[in-house]
Amino acid sequence: MLVGRTAERAAIDQILAGARDGTSGVIVLRGAAGIGKSALLDYAMTNAPDFAIARVTGVESEVGLGFAAIHQLVLPYLDHVVELPEPQRHALEWVFGLADGAAPSSLVVFLAVLTLLDHAARERPMLLVIDDAQWLDDESARVLTFVARRLHADPVAMLFAVRDTGVGLSDPFEPLPQLVVPGLPEDDARTLLRSVAGRAIDAKVADRLVEATEGNPLALTEVVAELTTEQLRGDAPLPEPVPVGLSLQAQFAARARLLPSSGRTVLLLAAAERQGDPALLHRSARRLGAPWEEAVASIEATGLVTFAPAVRFRHPLIRSAVYHGAPPSERRRAHRALADALDGDDDVDRRAWHLAAAAAAPDEVVARALELAGGRVFHRGGTQAAAEFLLRASELTPDPARRIDRLLATVRLRA
Repeated sequence: MLVGRTAERAAIDQILAGARDGTSGVIVLRGAAGIGKSALLDYAMTNAPDFAIARVTGVESEVGLGFAAIHQLVLPYLDHVVELPEPQRHALEWVFGLADGAAPSSLVVFLAVLTLLDHAARERPMLLVIDDAQWLDDESARVLTFVARRLHADPVAMLFAVRDTGVGLSDPFEPLPQLVVPGLPEDDARTLLRSVAGRAIDAKVADRLVEATEGNPLALTEVVAELTTEQLRGDAPLPEPVPVGLSLQAQFAARARLLPSSGRTVLLLAAAERQGDPALLHRSARRLGAPWEEAVASIEATGLVTFAPAVRFRHPLIRSAVYHGAPPSERRRAHRALADALDGDDDVDRRAWHLAAAAAAPDEVVARALELAGGRVFHRGGTQAAAEFLLRASELTPDPARRIDRLLATVRLRA
């Protein structure tokens, strides 16, 4: 379901109209994982029934295979190869293993693809859709950029979708017209959330989910499946951080798994500590034996997080993916280290919260600490936060009678 995206759809409609009139157009759709780039490509194809459509998808495992994506693109149009000038025909046949001899120059290969697409588009307008372009092999990326920059009076529209990784790598598509795809505006995000939920959602809960996902459509779609009916209604607290769903969790967490052990340790500490205090993380990392400088350098090289002046994840979904992607035992270990590093008088409430997150079984000492923290928060005016402290205290209470008392206190605070 494509909600909103008025500006993006208008841009796509414009280049489709131009191609119908014989003028080529190119757009590189750029954005984070799950932001809706593929949905926009689907929109373009749905609205181009009169076009010949070729769709190419970059695959990470084929990054090292030269011309792999060009093979996807050209294969349906090989019957036009006989129309090419002999050097260009030979170049394409050599690339696809159909001819022997010396390797042709790159320029001849590029011109061969350009000429082939020009011939194919003479029959009817052509729409070239390149999804996950960040995973194209280098040769295919160079060919497609060359073609995109030289199309002009041709009935061809080209759409690229490129995932923004946050790492400053060389980008072959940078010279092409760019359209950054942001998260959905708040109203559109709420509309999408309601449409996929199928259940009542409290307005404050909806606002929190939109904020936590920054309007990422896939995250909004998947988070509903991760939450209970009580959580969506606002009758139970939301997890902290909000879960992102398995698809995005896998995408965001993949790069974290490539970090050295110290980097993974510090990254999980950062995900477990919501206030982004680098001094606290430093103390906690030391308790876990993780070399701080080495860990921070490895994490910042990924573009996932910055540590100065405060800890900031490039996107809140990354924090959620790192946290929920870690085994429960590792999450508890991180929270325990954070609790142990919070030894000041001003940190008793945060320490109680981390101790609770580190608990693997009911523990009256931790439950009492949470109850006291809830009382302090309540006297500062934080009724909802106090209720969350008491609810967690009740969950960790071993004695059944005392557990009921704390649950009743939670209900009274929420009444």
